Amino acid sequence: MTPGAGMEPVRIGLVGYGFGGRWFHAPLLGAAAECDVVGVVTSSPERRALVEHDHPGRPTFDSLEALRAAGAEAVAISTPASTHSALIDQALELGLGVVCDKPFALDADAARRSVERAERLGLPLAPYQNRRWDSDFLTVRALAAEGTLGELTRFESRFERLAPDPGPPTSGGGTLRDFGSHLVDQALVLLGPVASVYAEWRVRDSGLDDDVFLALTHANGARSHLWGSWRQGAPGPRFRVTGTTGSYVVRALLDGQEAALLAGATPATLGSAWGAEPAERWGHVVRGDDGEVVPTLPGAWNTFYPAFAAAVRGLEPVPVDPHDAVATATVLDAARRSATDGVLVSLPLG
Repeated sequence: MTPGAGMEPVRIGLVGYGFGGRWFHAPLLGAAAECDVVGVVTSSPERRALVEHDHPGRPTFDSLEALRAAGAEAVAISTPASTHSALIDQALELGLGVVCDKPFALDADAARRSVERAERLGLPLAPYQNRRWDSDFLTVRALAAEGTLGELTRFESRFERLAPDPGPPTSGGGTLRDFGSHLVDQALVLLGPVASVYAEWRVRDSGLDDDVFLALTHANGARSHLWGSWRQGAPGPRFRVTGTTGSYVVRALLDGQEAALLAGATPATLGSAWGAEPAERWGHVVRGDDGEVVPTLPGAWNTFYPAFAAAVRGLEPVPVDPHDAVATATVLDAARRSATDGVLVSLPLG
């Protein structure tokens, strides 16, 4: 996942400097020796001022064309959801490799068209599914690979913000597309393709969905139950993963890498301590009345951009296959239909 020694850093630009661009992408790009940040594309005077405050001297640009002219080889897109597909396609046509934040596209057809464009042009394209490298999810995958829980039968996962959060931002396109992009991606990574989808949601005064619940039946017979909410007074366990010989339960809220970035820490400042979870946040493997604490593996969001840089150089595949974004969007499309019409939606397999 990491490039070889001596690789020339990839000249990459950041598109958008809202919450995600400022707090998630900029610090991780800046901490990756394999990336040379060319500048930020934003037309907002306020956000240009923030760029200068956070990264004195870093250039800002009005357009992708201007960024490309400044020597960029790739871009990371962190803009409102409704702009993603157009920006992905524009960047690809300019010859740029692309990372795009979630939701990768508003629907599966748009996602598929962008993936096909990247393949036709021979350019790297990667959805920014950083939550694959959450500390707790890495631990879930390790337990599954080791067979600690036996054959997995149910995956319960929650992205729930503690009230009184102001609610889902309009830029995310609603909780189903926003949190759902990560929830569904993790379920697909862990349990494989989905055969049927049932979903519920509540529409807020803003017109955006929240309090989302998805029930997925996977092709292998396992089931995923997924919850997403921006205003939950009593968030449930982050994970309960059940197999034929035991369950793994994590009660702590979301992985701590987000909180670290919001506090101003980066992988560069924390070094080997990056992604470490304190013992009080560790999960338990439970078998009947017996429970065993399992140390949580360190989170590793800092591996994404070095891996993407290696893909731009042709040394490694992209860290997340763009076809996975199509699969996730297909499930989210089915969930939208299910929640709207109150029906179970079957998906074709194969």
